[in-house]
Amino acid sequence: MLSDQLKSQIRAIHTRIKTTLPNYQPRQGQNQLVAEMAKIVSGTYHRRERIGLIEAGTGTGKSLAYMLAVIPYALAQKKKVVIATATVALQEQLVNKDLPFFQQHSKLLFEFSLVKGRQRYACIERVRQQQKHPELFATANDAAFDWQQLLDNWQQRKWLGDRDTLTTPLAEDLWQRIVADPLHCSKTDRRHMNCPFHLARAEVSNADVLVVNHALLLADLSSGNSILPPPEETLYVIDEAHHLPDSAREFFAAQAQLTHNSLWLEKAAKTIQQLITLLPATVMKELLRFDDSCSELNSLLKPIERSVTDFKPRWFAEKTEFRFTDAALPKLFQQQAEQLAQVSQKALTQLEKIQQHLQENITEQQLPLKQSLSLLQELAYLRQKIEQQQALWQLYASEQEKNVYQARWVEQQNQSQYVIGHACPLGVANKLEQLLFTDAFAVILCSATLTALNSFQYIKYDLGLTQFEGVQTLQVASPFAYAEKGRIIIPKMQTEPTEQTYTDELATLLPAYLPDGQASLVLFASYWQMQQVAEALRKQKFSLLVQGEASRQALLQLHGENCKHNRTSILFGTQSFSEGLDLPGKLLINLVITKLPFAVPTSPLEEALAEAITKKGGNAFLQLTIPATSKKLVQACGRLLRQEQDEGQIVILDRRLVTKAYGSAMLNALPPFRRQIEY
Repeated sequence: MLSDQLKSQIRAIHTRIKTTLPNYQPRQGQNQLVAEMAKIVSGTYHRRERIGLIEAGTGTGKSLAYMLAVIPYALAQKKKVVIATATVALQEQLVNKDLPFFQQHSKLLFEFSLVKGRQRYACIERVRQQQKHPELFATANDAAFDWQQLLDNWQQRKWLGDRDTLTTPLAEDLWQRIVADPLHCSKTDRRHMNCPFHLARAEVSNADVLVVNHALLLADLSSGNSILPPPEETLYVIDEAHHLPDSAREFFAAQAQLTHNSLWLEKAAKTIQQLITLLPATVMKELLRFDDSCSELNSLLKPIERSVTDFKPRWFAEKTEFRFTDAALPKLFQQQAEQLAQVSQKALTQLEKIQQHLQENITEQQLPLKQSLSLLQELAYLRQKIEQQQALWQLYASEQEKNVYQARWVEQQNQSQYVIGHACPLGVANKLEQLLFTDAFAVILCSATLTALNSFQYIKYDLGLTQFEGVQTLQVASPFAYAEKGRIIIPKMQTEPTEQTYTDELATLLPAYLPDGQASLVLFASYWQMQQVAEALRKQKFSLLVQGEASRQALLQLHGENCKHNRTSILFGTQSFSEGLDLPGKLLINLVITKLPFAVPTSPLEEALAEAITKKGGNAFLQLTIPATSKKLVQACGRLLRQEQDEGQIVILDRRLVTKAYGSAMLNALPPFRRQIEY
């Protein structure tokens, strides 16, 4: 429960912030968000299950709301706050703008830190090695890179030692040479105590509020909290929570080569021979055991490759991906999966010990530097390959229940001879329930688009929250005066978007909805259609900024310049322009959505999800496709009004909103703009 003292403190902070924010407008919705979130995390509704699903429309100020509701309570309870986002843009906004502002004006004593994975940090000692011994690493790429300048930038704090603050981007192969991996950059070695990664982790232990991305949160929960505080000591705020199920599916998926594995495994044998001549006799047993494991792995993978070669003509006759219906693997895969998972796990354990021995000998300067660094790189490459095999065969080895719970497929890469095996869980509900929701002190999941067709049921099912009694749901509408500021127009069209002549009608009708002297954004469901329409309009002398013809940043810069000088500016984009694109004020007056953003279930994962629903007697179109499309349409319409003073119109050139049974439900899920339906 919230004490009266804490309630007073939250109200006082809110009042201070209101008086310091320029052009502050009182927001009923924000007050409601703060009150409900505070009740959820303090256990007012349920003492153990403190979980909230919060949909907060554009302009409600949800970031400030969850800081107000969660941080004062967490500090009072001596708990930590973890804020997880899906995008880098929101992380940067929180760390560079929102949290410093809240820290300054709340007068609360707390520290915050951005937490990134180890792979985002450089090891300064490794950078020094590159600079001191260029002859050991020289390649064509190195000639153009100034390692001394990088060290100078680190000394002068112009570079913070991470990949994101590099002034000149590094090629992947160069970055891998200086990345702060556990073997090269051990805190026990005095030379590494002040490396960027260890300095960043020291900040983490002192911070009260930690900002992470969804992937790092999932990785840490899976590894038993090696970086973040344990769930029972943590109040989680999962922002952009509509992405969490997909982030989790991606995290728990696996892929690995099914062919040409002998190439790297035979190379492993040569590496082992070199290590035998280099390392002390005490490591000999481990090296021989690892050699045996690699040989065993090779002998198990060879028949798999022969089997793949036999199946290839049938699998890849029409396309480069082949999905196993009902996730039923070929018989040989089923027979060997468990043994492959066990052998690769054994090899990984042995390899880790060998890597440690080699690194210790390098640190003590008992080995020739050039040879040992080269071998360390070989072992890191080997480890990556074996980890991939272990993850894939572990998923392939798990028993399929009557109701399929995995998507399994194979892919022929870029017309090459390489065949990659894939496995991905269809649902992540059990994983999230087990790793996060069961033990967490409190979890607030929020987004501007958390419902589908105005219902929380879909996201509850996806996240594994259907069994939790204490889950609270809240929808807070945007404070924008939608009916006054904008309208939705659905012009009468002769063709369905599924008809061949639709593209021609689109090209004919579209000019009438691209007013002179205004900023327009036209969203397409496919690149092909966008290019066809762009070509037709350019023949009519339209000047267009088309996605793919320049970088996103360059297009938006040109668009901004056009708007600044009151010139007509027309942006053409696909699905990626319908989310996370911020065009306030006169940068967007006119939004055109050509076609409802139905995702055709062409990916193996989407096909498997649809198949699983059908097997259970459901309707995949109604249960999967319609809710997903509705959510995407809401996100697309959210591009128009970004500030309270914004205004404009949305034109939707898809008659199915009027002619199909699902159309009215989709329309009713949109913000309450005035409607002009020309049917």
